[in-house]
Amino acid sequence: MDVNLLRIRAAAVQLSSTPDRARNLAAADRLVREAAAAGAELVVLPEKWPVLGTAEQTAAAAEALADGPSVTWARGLARELGIDLVAGSVAERGDARGSNTCVHVGPDGEDRAHYRKIHMFDVEVAGTTYRESDHEAPGDEAVLSRTAGGVELGLTICYDVRFPELYRTLAVEGARIFTVPAAFTLATTREHWEVLLRARAIENQAFVVAANQIGEHAPGLRSGGRSLIVDPWGVVLATAPDTETFVIAELDLDRQRDIRERMPALANRRPEAYA
Repeated sequence: MDVNLLRIRAAAVQLSSTPDRARNLAAADRLVREAAAAGAELVVLPEKWPVLGTAEQTAAAAEALADGPSVTWARGLARELGIDLVAGSVAERGDARGSNTCVHVGPDGEDRAHYRKIHMFDVEVAGTTYRESDHEAPGDEAVLSRTAGGVELGLTICYDVRFPELYRTLAVEGARIFTVPAAFTLATTREHWEVLLRARAIENQAFVVAANQIGEHAPGLRSGGRSLIVDPWGVVLATAPDTETFVIAELDLDRQRDIRERMPALANRRPEAYA
C-alpha cells in the first residue's frame, strides 16, 4: 500500500432494485455519480443491483462478465469518474447454474477482481424459504483485491457475513477494508445486520463498507436497508435512512494501523492451537 495514502473516502450505495434493469441502472448511475461528486474514491453497490425480483426473474437476467450490460456500464463509469467501483454483485451466466458474482473495477475501467459468493442462502426466514442453490453454484475461493492506491479489499457478499472464517482468512491475507454488497432480508436486518457487521469489523480490526438493498423487490421479497460504514473499533461511521441513497465516510487508515498496533489481536492469534 502507498504509505502516503492514510485516508480514503468510501461510499455505500443503497438501492431498491426491481426486475427492471433500465430503472435500476439509472438509479445506480445517479447515486454513484453523486457519491463521487461528494468525494468518494471507493464506491460499493448492493447485491444483485442490476435485476432483483423473484428467483426466476433474477436468474433469467444473468449476464456474461465479458460484455454484460451492467458490468460494461460499471467499467465505463469507473473510468469516467476515476474511482474504484465495487459493482455490488451481478447474476453471472453459467453453463448450468450461474454465480452470484462481485466485480471490482478500477479507475482505469479494468476489472481488478471477481469474487463468486461462497455461501448459498438456503434458509427459511419469517416463513419464507430461500434456495439460492437452485439457480446458483457456490464459489470456492476467498478473494483479496486492491484499490488503485493499493488498499487491500476483502470481497464478500451478503450471507457471507455470518461466516467469520471467511473474514478472518481475508484479514490474515491483508484485508484492511471489507466490502459487503447485500440484499439482507427485512427480518434479519432488524436484529442481525448491524451486530454482524460490527463484529466482523471489531474482530478483524478492519473497516466494513456494507451496501444493502431496501424495500420490496417482488411479492414477499423485502430488504431492510440500513447500509453501514463501520470502523476497525466497531464504531458506525454512517448509516443510511430507509430510502434509495448513499452514505459516505472517511476511512482513517492511520487510525487503523494504530488500533492494530495497540491491540494486536491479529498478531496474537495461535493457529496451531485451533486445529
